[in-house]
Amino acid sequence: MKRIKSHAVDVTLDPDTAHAHLILSADGKQVRCGDTPQNVPDNSERFSRYVNVLGKQGFSAGRFYYEVQVKGKTAWTLGVAKDSISRDREDTLSTKNGYWTIWLRNGTYKALAEFSVPLSLKEKPQRVGVFVDYEAGLVSFYDADCWYHLYSYANVKFTEKLYPFFSPYTNDGGKNSSPLIISSVSICPIK
Repeated sequence: MKRIKSHAVDVTLDPDTAHAHLILSADGKQVRCGDTPQNVPDNSERFSRYVNVLGKQGFSAGRFYYEVQVKGKTAWTLGVAKDSISRDREDTLSTKNGYWTIWLRNGTYKALAEFSVPLSLKEKPQRVGVFVDYEAGLVSFYDADCWYHLYSYANVKFTEKLYPFFSPYTNDGGKNSSPLIISSVSICPIK
């Protein structure tokens, strides 16, 4: 755990990629879905079909780790995406399309590989840790509070820059209004 957390990076959200319905905090650490579109410039980097946003920081080598608070959310998607993903087509979130993610929908957690993989979790995570080892082709997800392994994509041949990927999903009439929050990573002693 300490070794993985030693690769913590400072991730902020990229407003130029954020779907128009997404509301980002001034510090770029929180995102939630609003009921109406924001007045944002139209650009090719922006997601136009789904309420997604990327991190500003991209990585094309080495290892990196970040944590996201999902407490109070009823639906979300987290992970990494390759630089060349489509921002305006209705591409499925899958490894085939350049996404390595997990999600929560309707109380069910899944890894979105070529075919979705249901995840059997001990507890509902409040914070999710995402670890990437670019050269090893590894993307792993953890319950960051109890350090429980959620899922890993292994033996991936990365060939382009990867970006942290976030979707707070829709507001769902206020039921899913809590933001996703990029947390500070703390390295605490092993119990």
